[in-house]
Amino acid sequence: MKTLVLFDSAFGNTQQIARAIGAALNTGAETAVVRIKDVLPEHLSGIQLLMVGSPTRGFRPTEDTQKFLQKLPARSLAGVKVAAFDTRVNIKEVNSRVLTFMVNLFGYAAEPIAKVLQKKGGNLVLPPEGFFVEDKEGPLKHGELERAAVWANRLLSLAGEL
Repeated sequence: MKTLVLFDSAFGNTQQIARAIGAALNTGAETAVVRIKDVLPEHLSGIQLLMVGSPTRGFRPTEDTQKFLQKLPARSLAGVKVAAFDTRVNIKEVNSRVLTFMVNLFGYAAEPIAKVLQKKGGNLVLPPEGFFVEDKEGPLKHGELERAAVWANRLLSLAGEL
């Protein structure tokens, strides 16, 4: 299965998650892990599984991620299995009513990424997934790289069944 993991990263945390996902998928698929700003048209040619990830910045994906998604032609992902992920602070641990209210109102980056991927014709395999960082610049919380690998394997398994 030809697989592409696209990511943007502000402080390296989302890049680490994307590489962990790519490493887990590489055992059962032809997998490329590419930064969003480096995507070429040939990267998207013939893909069967596409994952897009971004850090959550201001309750949404990065500007480069948003631009990439907007530029995808209508129905360009028809027949492609898709998934979205982000990196985020765990609001339960921050214990801020204001932040909790804002997250409940605006959400995280993965949800709008998933919506656009579906709007472009993609078939969402799993709900959007968030991976936790200690603080807004990181580092990743302990165990998140392993959790990303487990998520990737589950995604590959479900994608093969669809």
